[in-house]
Amino acid sequence: MKALLAMVLAATAAPVIPDGATATLEEMVAGQKAVGAYQKAINDYTACIDKELEDSLAKGGDKLKPEQKTDMQRVEAQKHNAAVDQLQAIADRFNEQVKVYKARTADKKG
Repeated sequence: MKALLAMVLAATAAPVIPDGATATLEEMVAGQKAVGAYQKAINDYTACIDKELEDSLAKGGDKLKPEQKTDMQRVEAQKHNAAVDQLQAIADRFNEQVKVYKARTADKKG
């Protein structure tokens, strides 16, 4: 599981967001695909850490104290939330560049 987690983390490098002020349509489409792939990688990562927590709790069973379980859940929630926040920031940046691109190309059409 840890090897899979490491692989997923390695695959989650943030995509390069195209500059809507200068990007071509092809660059914007490539950026959209990169953001989609990044979203999938983040979703895989969060599923992996959720499963890792579940496995750790099951393995610990009754030997784990309630505080230990709470700490493990807190750490997993922090990792999960950080990944989701990072994904949201990337999506927001991309969407802002889409607006810039659309405004720029609308000016050329009008």
